[in-house]
Amino acid sequence: MLYDPNAFELLTAEPWNEERVRAGIRAIAADAEQAFDFDALWPAEEWDAWEAQLPLTNLYVGACGVLWALDALRRRGHAEPELDLRAAAPRVLEAWRAAPDLPQTDELPRPADASFWMAESGPLLVAWRLAPSPELADALYARVRENARNEANEIMWGAPGTMLAAGAMLDWTGEERWADAWRESADELWRRRGPDGLWTQHLYGQTARSLGPPHGLVGNTLALLRGGELLDAGRREELMRAVAGVLERNVVLDGGLANWPGRDGGSLEAAEDGQIRVQWCCGAPGIVVSASTYLDEELLLAGSELIWRAGPHGLEKGACICHGTAGNGYALLRAFERTGDEQWLDRARRFAVHALEQVERLKAQRGRGRYSLWTGDVGTALFAADCLEARASVPTIDSL
Repeated sequence: MLYDPNAFELLTAEPWNEERVRAGIRAIAADAEQAFDFDALWPAEEWDAWEAQLPLTNLYVGACGVLWALDALRRRGHAEPELDLRAAAPRVLEAWRAAPDLPQTDELPRPADASFWMAESGPLLVAWRLAPSPELADALYARVRENARNEANEIMWGAPGTMLAAGAMLDWTGEERWADAWRESADELWRRRGPDGLWTQHLYGQTARSLGPPHGLVGNTLALLRGGELLDAGRREELMRAVAGVLERNVVLDGGLANWPGRDGGSLEAAEDGQIRVQWCCGAPGIVVSASTYLDEELLLAGSELIWRAGPHGLEKGACICHGTAGNGYALLRAFERTGDEQWLDRARRFAVHALEQVERLKAQRGRGRYSLWTGDVGTALFAADCLEARASVPTIDSL
C-alpha cells in the first residue's frame, strides 16, 4: 500500500473560479491582519508552539513568516494589507531577541540561534526586506556565517536554510560578501556528504539519513542548486546525477504510482507511528516538488499521479503547505512545470479550491484562523496565488 485512503477526503465538486479564488486569498490576508496584536503578535496553535515560549516569531510557524507572506501577497497584487508591515517586522525581531521561541529542549542542533526557519535569521531577513538597514544586514550576515557549520545538515535548522537567505541577499544587494558566505556554507555542506551522496542529519538527539526537503537529501540539494553559478558546474552535475540515483533506488512503485520513504533504505511506514506519509515534508509530494528538475520523468509523473489519486488531506492535516493539501498541490504544479501538460495545472487548481474550503471549515471549528506560513492559512493563500499565476514557487525556498 502506497498511501492510507483514510488520511484523505473526497475532492470538492466546486469548480475553479478565478474570482472566488482571489476573494479567498483576500479573506485570508484580511483575517491575518485583524488577528495581529502588537504585543502578543499572532495566536499560536498548540502543535506549532511545540514546547516553545510564546509569542512565536520564527519563519516556519511564527510571526515573521506571516509578515513575509502578507508582504509577498502585497507585492504580487493579491492583497492590500492595511497593517503597517514595516513597523511590525522590528517588533517581531524585538520579541525574538527578548524571548527566543526555541523549543525547550537541550537536544537542539547547534548553533540553535542562527537558523533561518526556526531562529533569528528569519526575523532578520524579513525585517531587512521590509525596511533595509546596514545594521540588519550585518546582523544577518553574522548569523549566516555562524550557521555554516551547524550540525543539523538540513534546511530547517542548518546551513542549507541560511544559504537560501544569503542567496536572496546577494540577489537584492549585489554585495559580494553574500556570495562568499554562501560558498563558505556550501563548501562545508559538500564536505559532509557521504560517499553515497547522502547526508546524516543530527536532530533532537537522533541521527538519520533522510530523503525529504525539510530534513534531508532533496532539501540540501535544492539549497545547493538554488545557488546558480555559485555552485561549480561539475558539482552541480554530479549532485543531480547522484541524488537522482538515490531516489530511484528508494522509490516504491505499485500500479504506475510512486511513493518514497522518509529515510534512505527505510519503509513507507514511519517507525515512530506506523503512518504512510504523502505530504511535502515526507513522501512523494516533497520529492516531486524539490527534485523536479532532475528526477526521472516517469517517476515524477508516477509520484504526481499518486498525489492526485489520494486526493486532498483530511482536516487532521488540513490545508497547509508542510503536511497538507497545499503542499501536495505544489507537486501537481511541478508536474505542469516539467511537462507543460495543462491537466496538471487543472488538478492543482482543484486542490487549491479544496484547500481554501478547508481553511474556512477549520476556521469554523476552532473559531479563528491558523496564523503561520508553513502550517497555516497564509501559506495556503500563496499556493492559491501560484495556481492563479500558473507557477510553482514554494515560499521561502523558490522565492524570497
